[in-house]
Amino acid sequence: MSGAGSFALRGARLFDGTGFCEGMALIVEGGEIAALVPEAGLGAMAAEDLGGGILAPGFVDLQVNGGAGRMLGADPGVAEIAAICAAHAGLGATGILPTLITDTPGITRAVVEAGIAAAGRVPGFLGLHLEGPHLDPRRHGAHDPALIRPMEEADLALLTEAARRLPALLVTLAPESATETQIAALAGAGAVVSLGHSDTGAAAARAAFAAGARAVTHLFNAMSPLGHREPGLVGAALSTPGIGVGLIADGIHVAPEVIGIALRAGGTERVFLVSDAMAVAGTGLDEFTLRGRKILRREGRLTLADGTLAGADIDIPGALRVLRGVGVAPERALAMATANPAGLIGARSRGRLAPGGAADLVHLDADFRARRVWQGGAELPREGAASP
Repeated sequence: MSGAGSFALRGARLFDGTGFCEGMALIVEGGEIAALVPEAGLGAMAAEDLGGGILAPGFVDLQVNGGAGRMLGADPGVAEIAAICAAHAGLGATGILPTLITDTPGITRAVVEAGIAAAGRVPGFLGLHLEGPHLDPRRHGAHDPALIRPMEEADLALLTEAARRLPALLVTLAPESATETQIAALAGAGAVVSLGHSDTGAAAARAAFAAGARAVTHLFNAMSPLGHREPGLVGAALSTPGIGVGLIADGIHVAPEVIGIALRAGGTERVFLVSDAMAVAGTGLDEFTLRGRKILRREGRLTLADGTLAGADIDIPGALRVLRGVGVAPERALAMATANPAGLIGARSRGRLAPGGAADLVHLDADFRARRVWQGGAELPREGAASP
């Protein structure tokens, strides 16, 4: 990574987190965005001409299980978190929530402690996402059902303390495994509670939203479906104003036609893209192990031996291309990868191009491929910045 300094960039369409700023240049000073100014107003200031494309905020990914050949929790520590963050920064996601899939109480605590130690030290680390273990075993997906269990007082104490000490904490749980009182306590401590891996009905889901849950995890996957008499968790999420909706837009977890239906029903302003990335992200690996189970990488899919989907094999630029195929306007798709997720976790310096914000930037070509990436004003090596 080259050192951060002062520079200006021009010659690309600037996306500021909500829309395009035509004919504008970006000025960076000391690792922060200093100003957006008309290109004609640069005067004698030297500015690099990007030669077209889109200059956008670095992507914010709230569900990253692994990368660089590692899965979070395999060897809990700051080094593990740093490796995963670095792998995804090279793919354009300069701010992420490393995500722990359902594990033992000991591993969960070790990951939380590592996250607290990594805060403020690891570039791109925005906090943690704990996906489980308080889920519904009927909707376990690739999670080990033997480790799924109801939330107990010790769990609640760990999570509320983590929420107070981490930059952000996202907790995926099922209403079947956590009470409304526990959800309210988590929300009160500052955690973002997301419903997922649940067979709950719409009424119970709405009660959890009323108690403080603010999002749903990977819409449609591992949850009660939308029915014409029982709306399920899908229907509750899409029909409840203000609820954030995580979406794996790889065309596999959710068919393109259904992605379009969901966006028309729920509105793009609430949806945030997630990669649901696993250990293979940023590598050429064709398999890895998850708690002793082999995960296969074949033709854009990650599956257990029985065919169960086990995370996704896509990066955020790839998801943007899928959304383009569905007919989503570029500015709405980009917001789903930047301002929307940053807003959900309160990361005010991320996801937008605004004075005082972190100079986390991604330069995209016409096909949404990440060609250059800056993190904290420092450009990452080009060979790590290009997405497949």
